[in-house]
Amino acid sequence: MTEIADSDFRHAQRHIRLDTILRLRWLAVLGQLAAIFIVAQGLEFDVEIVPCVSIIALSAALNLALQTAANPMRRLEPMQAAGLLALNIVELAGLLFFTGGLQNPFSFLFLAPVLISATALPARFTFGLGLLAVACASLLFFFHFPLPWDSDDPLVLPPIYLVGVWLSIALAIGVTSLYSFQVSEEARKLADALAATELVLTREQHLTQLDGLAAAAAHELGTPLATIFLISRELEKTVKDPSFAADLKTLREQTQRCRDILSKITQLSSTGAPFDRMKLSELIEEVVAPHRDFGVEITVRIAVAVAAEPVGSRNPAILYGIGNIVENAVDFARTTVEVNAWWNKDTIELMISDDGPGIPPDILNRIGEPYLSRRRTQDDGGGRRGLGLGVFIARTLLERTGAKVSFTNRTFPEHGAVVHITWPRQRFEAIETPEETIG
Repeated sequence: MTEIADSDFRHAQRHIRLDTILRLRWLAVLGQLAAIFIVAQGLEFDVEIVPCVSIIALSAALNLALQTAANPMRRLEPMQAAGLLALNIVELAGLLFFTGGLQNPFSFLFLAPVLISATALPARFTFGLGLLAVACASLLFFFHFPLPWDSDDPLVLPPIYLVGVWLSIALAIGVTSLYSFQVSEEARKLADALAATELVLTREQHLTQLDGLAAAAAHELGTPLATIFLISRELEKTVKDPSFAADLKTLREQTQRCRDILSKITQLSSTGAPFDRMKLSELIEEVVAPHRDFGVEITVRIAVAVAAEPVGSRNPAILYGIGNIVENAVDFARTTVEVNAWWNKDTIELMISDDGPGIPPDILNRIGEPYLSRRRTQDDGGGRRGLGLGVFIARTLLERTGAKVSFTNRTFPEHGAVVHITWPRQRFEAIETPEETIG
């Protein structure tokens, strides 16, 4: 089986392009200018125009400086992106300070930078930005200029209402940020895990293609080696000089050795070419064989059926998928792993079970999610990681071949995990190329 570490895909560094942040900041600048213009000119309310425009101008100047000094397509480090988002929160707090504080309906824009962070930055930065936004909202509760309003009919909001506004902002920041973070994190995990799945399948197909190349090379080299062997043998018969005869004998023996090696390569490749057909029992034995020497007894049972034994292609996805499940069973079994297979004219079923501790109930219904893992305790034999990315890859590959995969535990008082794999027989026996398996 091709080995792949989930650390190669998990916890990838997250980056935001500078251009993305700048676009958002320019949008904020335009929106803020439009709001001040409408309130001051359209509604004719008394607004602190000079300080507000000064804050907006500083924000625009910073945007121009960043756009000029740095490549907008450059990906920012998380700390840099968080710093710019924090600056957005501070700028918004400054504008709200001069325009009514929490009485201003635009105070809910505190959510925007925190949500952006939740979808693109690590959790610690999102948590810090959320605390900063709540802190700014808390200060604005006590310190702010009056809300721009009609001087003849001033608007006075009761303190209890302002407490509700502050609480709603704090809750909205917490709840929506957590939800956005969970959704984006699951999407990232799934994308990384699918990339790992494609990489594993590509590696398996590459190995089977090497078998074909080895067979072709053996076939092409066989003819010239046979010619060298025949000529050296004839020369050995005619040359009388003992020294030359000894050299010719060595040449003939080494040539024969090369022919024997190529013959073995041809035999190996003839059973491993990507388009070979093999019976279900042969496929199971090929998968099980590498795991028989780990101190765990593997019992294979093939049920007797009226229908003929299924014959399918030597599919890398099936080999890797079943192999990974068998490997997990061997890893967690105490003494025995059982592989049972049966079929009829419509269905092929394969059941892999072990006598280990079984799948923990709290993750049984979540098997198949990427990076769902449990470390084994020291009493169980060390820190081997199980039920993680490998199971996700195995399940994904098998389902792409038309299989249905389910995970259960044995019925009490027995213990151990059971993996049930079912194919429609017609789909299993269909000839599929590796490219079709990927698609």
